[in-house]
Amino acid sequence: MTVLSPRPRLVVLDGYTTNPGDLSWEPLEALGELTVHARTPPEQVAERIAGAAVVLTNKTRLDASALASAPRLRGIAVLATGHDVVDGAAARRLGIPVCNVPEYGTASVAQAVFALLLELANHTGGLAAAVRQGRWSACPDFCFWDEPLLELAGLRFGVIGHGRIGAAVAGIARAFGMEVLSQRRTPQPGDVDLDTLLAASDVVSLHCPLTPLTEGLINADRLARMKPGALLINTGRGALVEEAALAGALARGHLGGAGLDVLSVEPPAADHPLLAAPRCLITPHVAWASRAARGRLIAATAANVATLLAGSPINVVNPG
Repeated sequence: MTVLSPRPRLVVLDGYTTNPGDLSWEPLEALGELTVHARTPPEQVAERIAGAAVVLTNKTRLDASALASAPRLRGIAVLATGHDVVDGAAARRLGIPVCNVPEYGTASVAQAVFALLLELANHTGGLAAAVRQGRWSACPDFCFWDEPLLELAGLRFGVIGHGRIGAAVAGIARAFGMEVLSQRRTPQPGDVDLDTLLAASDVVSLHCPLTPLTEGLINADRLARMKPGALLINTGRGALVEEAALAGALARGHLGGAGLDVLSVEPPAADHPLLAAPRCLITPHVAWASRAARGRLIAATAANVATLLAGSPINVVNPG
């Protein structure tokens, strides 16, 4: 008589944003007994991961106490590139590898950078709304605008963090005729230091990971070093920027505007200072979320899970 081994238990803690229903979980269902929770509050994390072989999370935190309550856990698969939601050191002590997806949304995030930048430069959304409100029909002239329109060609575009996404963004900036300045952790020929980049750039775009060294990287002092009228774009992590300092720089008119897809706390409190800041565009952390990118994310995560189950994990971010 053949006794079949039970299928490994796979648990997704916060599947809704990755797949709100327009994609299939089939690549993961093929690997084990899959349970998908749309969302998991902190107090239910330990209960839901108990007995799991692999836990999948996007933004639900896995701290040391939660990990200690899951003795059967063979791996953690982060449904993202950033992995700061997992206590990687605690997982390493417990012998639990943590895998991320290094590349899935490069094209989508780079596109979002320029969606924000072009709105700051051309005010397309605001002007289209004004036309719908009847302002063009009532205009005595053949055209109108409320704020200056900015031509990107010839401006300097500063990229802080020149990995896959930063490199893609730099390529698009060059296609617009912009001069690109780069700053990265390991300098390459032609790179500039951070202070030089901030002082010289008309647009600064953040693409570095969130680490103890980069948290609060763009603070009041560094905002003051930026060119008057410069634009700041952040599609990386909200905590790269000291948000109260940015709100102040916008209120004083030192910066020409900011385009943000991320904030330090998501969703933000209703009284967050940047929600009322002038010339500040904020989108709800959706740069990564095109259907194409999310499909690649699920496929790549399934590959990570397969290697975790096989005992030969790839894309490990907390190596022992």
